[in-house]
Formats: sequence, C-alpha cells, structure tokens
Amino acid sequence: MPSGDVKSSAEDVAVTSSTRTVEEASSFPGTVPVPHELPPHVSSSLQSDRPSQRASPSTITKCSTFNKFILYENRLRFYIVSSNASDSRHRITRIDRASQQELTVQEDETEYSGKHMNELLKMIDDGNKSSGGLGKARVIFGVAGFVRFTAGWYMIVITKRSVVALLGGHYLYHCENTEMIPVSFNHRVDKPAEEQKLLNTFKQVDMSKNFYFSYAYDLTSTLQNNLTRLEPLDEGNYYPFTDRFAWNFHLMTSPFESDSPSKAHWLLPLIHGHVDQAKLAVLGRIVFVTLIARRSRHYAGARYLTRGVNDEGNVANEVETEQIVSEALTTPFYFPKNRSVLGDPQPRRPNPYYTSYVQYRGSIPIFWTQEANNMNPRPPIEISVVDPFYVAASLHFDDLFKRYGTPITILNLIKRREPQPRESKLLVEYTECVKYLNQFLSDDKKMDYIAWDMSRAYKEKTRDVISYLEDIAEESIQATGFFHSGPEAYSHQFREHNEFEEGPKQPRRDTIALQSGICRTNCVDCLDRTNAAQFVFGKRALGHQLYALGIVDSPNLAFDSDAVNMLTEMYHDHGDTLALQYTGSALVNRVETYRRMPHWNSHSRDIIENIRRFYTNTLLDVDKQMAINLFLGVGEHNITRVTKRAGYQKWFHDHYLERPDLLERSNSSLQNLVITKGDFWVEYYRPLLFTSLGKHFAYSMNNTLKLPG
Repeated sequence: MPSGDVKSSAEDVAVTSSTRTVEEASSFPGTVPVPHELPPHVSSSLQSDRPSQRASPSTITKCSTFNKFILYENRLRFYIVSSNASDSRHRITRIDRASQQELTVQEDETEYSGKHMNELLKMIDDGNKSSGGLGKARVIFGVAGFVRFTAGWYMIVITKRSVVALLGGHYLYHCENTEMIPVSFNHRVDKPAEEQKLLNTFKQVDMSKNFYFSYAYDLTSTLQNNLTRLEPLDEGNYYPFTDRFAWNFHLMTSPFESDSPSKAHWLLPLIHGHVDQAKLAVLGRIVFVTLIARRSRHYAGARYLTRGVNDEGNVANEVETEQIVSEALTTPFYFPKNRSVLGDPQPRRPNPYYTSYVQYRGSIPIFWTQEANNMNPRPPIEISVVDPFYVAASLHFDDLFKRYGTPITILNLIKRREPQPRESKLLVEYTECVKYLNQFLSDDKKMDYIAWDMSRAYKEKTRDVISYLEDIAEESIQATGFFHSGPEAYSHQFREHNEFEEGPKQPRRDTIALQSGICRTNCVDCLDRTNAAQFVFGKRALGHQLYALGIVDSPNLAFDSDAVNMLTEMYHDHGDTLALQYTGSALVNRVETYRRMPHWNSHSRDIIENIRRFYTNTLLDVDKQMAINLFLGVGEHNITRVTKRAGYQKWFHDHYLERPDLLERSNSSLQNLVITKGDFWVEYYRPLLFTSLGKHFAYSMNNTLKLPG
C-alpha cells in the first residue's frame, strides 16, 4: 500500500471530538441486592472471565478482575462488595469503624456467586439489626487508599470516572472525582484547626485531574512488560504494579505494614500524567494510536523546588512516555486458533497487531539548584554539590539499565553558549559526568551522548531543527527497536524479491520484536524543547510501527498527512499537560515553533504563558510542593533503605547489561499470557449497560475520518 495514501493537507483533517461520558456513583437508602450473573445461555457463550487454563503465578495478570463495587455503611463497619464484569464472581471486605486510631481490614478470600453473596448480605443485615443492619449503600468505582493526619483515618473512594482509552478490550479510565470518608463512626478531632489545614493541603493535589486507572490492565507498566512479564509475583517485595508510577502508593501501603495490601483487589493504583487515544483511518483499516505519560512519584514536585537528582538517583520531572499503535482488526491481546478436536476449548495465539515505543524525560542527573527570586524571572543556576565520582548519576543510569536495558541514548538539548552562563554550566558538568561513567563500560554498552544546542540552531537558522532531530531519532530507533507482539506483516515478504527497492534487502522478521534500550531526552526544564524532540521521535516511531503492521509500504511519513497531524495534536496535549503539572502553565514553544509555522497569536500567547509560569513559580510553588509531599508521604519519618552502590568504577550491574535469551523467554511468557488471560467480552461490550453499540467509546473516539460535505 503506498504511503501516500495517508497524505492530506492539515486543513483537510476533520477530527471528531469525543464527548467524554462521566459515570457517577449512586447512593441508595437501603440494601442494594447484588445482581445475579448473566443468564446461562449468555454467560456460557462468553466463557465468563475465568482463565481458560490454570495459570501459573508468573503468568497471571497482575490486575484485578473486579470492576464494580458496592459500599455498605453502618455504625460498626464498612462492607465493600466487589464484583466482576459478568456478575458471576463476588468478594467482600470488612472495615472496622469502632476504633479511631487503628485501621482494621478483614478480607474474605472466598469468592461467591451472586445468589450466595445475596444470602451472605441478608445474614449480615439480620445480624446487625441493633446497629442499623447493613445501612445505606452506594455504588463506587474503587478505593484509592487511606490517609490519616492528626486524628482518625479517611478512606478515599472514586465516585466518578470516564473512559479515555481502550487497550486489548480493557478500558482505561480517568478519575473524575473522589470523596474522603471518615472511617471511624465517631470521628473526633482534638486539633481541628491543624486537621483542617492538613486536609486542605492534601486536597490541593486535585485527584480529579490527570489521574488514571484501569481494572484489568496495568497502567503503571509498559505494554511490553505487561505482555512479556518475566518475574514471578512472589519474588522479593514485588508489588502487583510498578510502584514508581503509582502515585497513590503511600495511600495504599502506609496503613498496612504486614498484610501487603497493595495486592488487594479493591485498591486501585493510579498513575499521574496523561492518557490520550485517537483513531487513524487508512483505506478502511482502523488504527488506534494511544499516548500514555507516566509521571514518577519519586522526587516529584514543583519546578524550582525539585531540580536535578537526589541521593537515591531519582531525578526531577521524570516522565515515561509510551506510544502504542495497534490495528483494531481484533480487540483482545489474543487471536483464536483452530481447534484440533471439535468441542475442545478454543486455543489462542498472541495478537500480532500491537506495537509500542517508549521514551523517557528527566532532569539532568547532577546536584543543581535554581532558587526562585521575586525580582528575577530567570534565576541563576548553581551546582550545589560537586561529586567527582557522580554517585547519584551512576545510580540513576544503573536504574535505567535495569528498567529498559541497553543501549541508552542521551539527548541533551540545553544551551551551549550564553551571554550570562546559566544552562551552559550544566552542559559542562553533564558532559564530564557521562564521560566519567562511560569509561567503565564496554564499547558495545557505552551510553550514546548527544549534546546539541537546539535553541541556537533554531535562532541562527544554521540547521533545520526538525530534520536533524529526525536523523537522531532514526538512529536511536534502529538501535533500541520497538515492541511488536508478532511477526512483521506478510506483505513484507515481497521486499526480498523487489528489484526496484534500493539498498540492502532486509528479510521479513518472523518473531516478536522487543525494545531494548531507551532515549533519554532533556533540556533545562524538560518541557518545551524536550516535548518537541519527543514528538519527532514519536513521528519516526509511528512510521516504523505502521510499517511493521503492514499499513504503509515505507516507514517515512510526510508531515503533511493525517497521521502526523493527529500525532502533533496529541503531543501538544501531552506537553501542555506535563508542563501544567510541573510549572503551572502550558508549553511556551510548541512543535510549530521549531517548524517555523507560528500562528498569528503565538507571540502574545508565549508572553502570557511566561507571565503565568513566573507568577506560579514565585507565589504558588511552596504550597504546591507541600501538598505533593503530603500526598506522597514524603517526610513522614519513614525508614529509608541504605542505597547500595556497586562501586566507584564498577557502578553498574552486569545482569542489567547482559540479558541472554530475552527474546525466547519473552515470547514464551507472551504465549502463556494469552492462554491464561481471561475473556474480555463482557468488560468490553458491557451488555448489562449498553443497548446500542453507538454509545460505545470506540465509536466516539477522536478520529481522522472525513466528515460528509
């Protein structure tokens, strides 16, 4: 299929806005009966949502299969009834309300049918007549955790949600609203003024903005990790999610020191960042493009108060961005295979139409500060600690090796020459840091360090900024690759026999592909220049992803195309959201700036954003930092582990650099996953809710389809 088939002018792109439907929790004065499971003739055809074969601990999905919750409340206890999508499985959790100081939670490990759960609730109601029976009931969408200030505990429940994306038949939700409910029935506060102050500070972290969750898909992990997960659930202190990106980790774990509540099915890990999804239509083929940004909870905070790196090797403004491109030919992560014997269970194989590419942004990993000044909109930059062995930076890069593998490309976009040195101070120190660390790595594992003054190249017009970034992006993608859940499209078989194709002939890949390594991009704030560079990397990756799926016949996408225009808007929203979280204002320089396509009002908008950023950083950052620290549990007399370092010269772990048989083991894990993965049908189509497919999220998603007329 010619790549020109996806071309169009920017003004021809008609993007249909998706109306986000908000689901709101309901309250009832009496007992809400648990619905019985679907009729037998329906549930049998759906195969429920149980695994088709017995799953081993290392292959079971680490996310809850329960996605509906009813909260019962009386004077003595809370009861949380959890149900799966088909209402065939139910569990109950009891929370004691008698004590104000202690939080007592009892989980019933038994799974009940709808009939048996109703009988159990009736028994509980009869046994608690003296305290009001089961009490009032309300439908909630999950529990985000528990928090305590000066008095008793609060339970944080999700009361509103909206669908923002679909992956493998699983919904990704935006948290629209939460409610803090006192756990103790007699909630008494000895210091009401201090309690209210802390409560108000805690609520400054608005959980109704940019917090996302999913019941059946681990949003804290990349698609590659979710589909090819290798570590067992019970190894060491592993949580059933990536705790680095679970922003409510403190709320989920602080009340429970020994019971490992992070594995509880009714506690939902929330990521903070950005999730967006849109449809790309190419000659009748529908492609879903999903953008997920995960902000790290480590060393998180406001712009001028969190800079550089901390002692544990965590950097400020750390965000992992994942670009998932999938063809919507089939919905789940698996395909049906032919039965060997009629009547046997339907065998499965991995769905080969899912791809993903991961990027990384984070502050320069050296100790530096930039204190906000009421009189100076551009405070001076100071290197606060000089470390000749770059201990913190070595911890940081060793962690990147652990999470992403090798090779690592470092794209440093800060300024090289300035009338008054600011950013250039960091350039010298960062260059020396990478040079020092690289000398101890073997030649094939050395980090590829690229320092380029992007601002000067743009102002002096010495080089086409976008074209140069595309060259860097292509080299990086060729080095790291990207994840593809299956072999290349069969149409690529013809490349070997195409006599008109220039260059060396590449044989068709007939296995899955893994991304090994990462591109780490930064400028001084990791905002404007970084986002423009990440867009260029995303554009190049999109071409390779579409090419691997057989959508286009060349990985080179023109800027003047539906696909790139749609991706540009997605990265604009992505950059604006991350900038608002870190600085309180949107992006100043956007992709159009570096493409030299400014709008007529762009200059005035840039001035307004600069003023807003200066005002926020000067007057509001301290309160914002206090709220984030309180939300994340920073500074709460926690016992911190002593950071272990390999050495001043051997600062890395060998097993992070060498991963033999990774492809074979990942492919085996993927095969096991699709065998044990529960059915998606009920969760995806929601037959108990929808009577028309027109209301389904897949129909209202942003898309590039041309509107009639």
